Amino acid sequence: MNIDKKKLCRMIDSAMHRIPADLVIRNCSVVDVYTGTVRRDSIAVTDGRIVGFGDDYRGQEEIDAKGACAAPGLIDAHIHIESSYTSPEEFGRMVVPRGTTTVIADPHEIVNVYGLEGFNYMIRAASKTELTVRYMVPSCVPATSLEDSGAVVNAFDMQWPMGDRHVPGLGEFMNYPGVINKEEDALNKLLAALNTGKVVDGHSPGVRGAALNAYAASGVKTDHACTTTEEMLDRLRRGMYVQMRDGSACHDLKTLVCAVTPYNYRRCLLCSDDRQPKTILEEGHIDNHLRMLVRAGIDPIMAVSMATLNCAECYKLEDRGALAPGKRADIVLFDDLRDFRARMVFIEGRKVAEDGQYLLPVEKASITSVRGSIHVRPFTVDQLKMRLKSDRVRAIGIVKDGVTTRSEVVTVRRDADGDFAFDPSQPVAKVAVLERHHNTGKIGLGFLKNYGIQRGAIALSVAHDSHNLLCVGVSNEEMYAAIQALIDQDGGFVLVENGEVIASLPLPIAGLMSDLPGEEVAERLKALHEAAHERLGISRDVEPVMTLCFMSLIVIPELKITTRGLFDVSKFDFVPLEAD
Repeated sequence: MNIDKKKLCRMIDSAMHRIPADLVIRNCSVVDVYTGTVRRDSIAVTDGRIVGFGDDYRGQEEIDAKGACAAPGLIDAHIHIESSYTSPEEFGRMVVPRGTTTVIADPHEIVNVYGLEGFNYMIRAASKTELTVRYMVPSCVPATSLEDSGAVVNAFDMQWPMGDRHVPGLGEFMNYPGVINKEEDALNKLLAALNTGKVVDGHSPGVRGAALNAYAASGVKTDHACTTTEEMLDRLRRGMYVQMRDGSACHDLKTLVCAVTPYNYRRCLLCSDDRQPKTILEEGHIDNHLRMLVRAGIDPIMAVSMATLNCAECYKLEDRGALAPGKRADIVLFDDLRDFRARMVFIEGRKVAEDGQYLLPVEKASITSVRGSIHVRPFTVDQLKMRLKSDRVRAIGIVKDGVTTRSEVVTVRRDADGDFAFDPSQPVAKVAVLERHHNTGKIGLGFLKNYGIQRGAIALSVAHDSHNLLCVGVSNEEMYAAIQALIDQDGGFVLVENGEVIASLPLPIAGLMSDLPGEEVAERLKALHEAAHERLGISRDVEPVMTLCFMSLIVIPELKITTRGLFDVSKFDFVPLEAD
């Protein structure tokens, strides 16, 4: 908290009734996350801080809440704003009317493309929205040394952002093998955070036993990658916070909620990780997590605590997370504690949203420094050909409702030259990853199973975490057309059928984010999804865009594809296409 003496005196005088408060919200049901109760009361606010409770306060402005439930502003414990495909300004405009007032964001997507200049852009853009964005310093740029990213950020580079008091800590440490095996760079990054008193976020799917002990002992405090209650309880027993995730691709909260108890809920946080505008506009943000928790039988005040106080304490945000004198007046008026429809939203005592509408003008930071990010060496369609020595090959098996994959062995058809020949009766397609940062010309080829594509190709520049170009298609010609169209539009998403673009969404901000309003991005994504299912035949059990985004992330099991080839995460090594 940073308050000057003049403001401090005004707050004291306001609390003591010597002067009127700036704002009094009357007739509300105050959700008290400290005592686990709800009481009828009035809230007095001066200089953006709560100064007291009581019906005897008078304010220069007074609002009748008409019995609405006053809760602390909601906090998303872990999100990548880039994965909303919108700029931070647009993201804030979408989530604030739903009650979110603070997010803990890891900008490692854009930093993997542009380095710390991407970090600086995100800070500039976030300053244009009322939403408080607290950026973690990305720990994995690249996620591992086995990838080709646009930038490298080491422990030395982290020193100046880590010294910023507005930076809570080190972003998700996906390179858990680096931690466990004491790699020099991993240890230096951990020490850069721990020796400045910062929080270290984790990411350790499938890690257990002694390896998990070592990971927790190294100072990692959170994990958002739990997919089973066993993983969740393993981390809670080790004193870690578990970020219960529900996004557009990963829906772990519905599985983990049954493990929440009155004893462990204070170590449970809510997060989105990756949430598209379509999901935000149709389902909501952290307000949707609250609805899910309450419908699953969680006490509403416990649920609110998981969305506010728990996160504030985890990330040392001492000025928020609860409604109490001295706290920031980040207040949400919900109609009830069941549907969590936000009637009004206040940030530092200023009404910023009402009935789902953001009330302030949206100004945007310049994107000049983060556009023009596609740098692909010219290539030919022949470079997409395979020269297979066997019909039995390894394939990346898609797992429904998640970003993990299976390593599978399938039998494919080959042409006379040994290249893959698509068979519509088999659920296998070709996947390619092209290096797009430094014109190296690297191209990795592999197979994807259960994506369901029957015609054409889809190409995208959002491919976690190095964000090279990724393409899936039924022929080399269709894939080549899709990749070239993607390059021409400077990144984003492209669908091609018979060599012609049938749907697209340009993402000029680092090839990751649009400069369009969130609603327009959502509409274009909706059209793109429909074309993917109807025109290309992609399975309706698969989210056609976000599913592909994770096929190149080699820190999530089991099999993934990079510019350097097929990668087995369990072996943590590259493997040949042929299974024999």
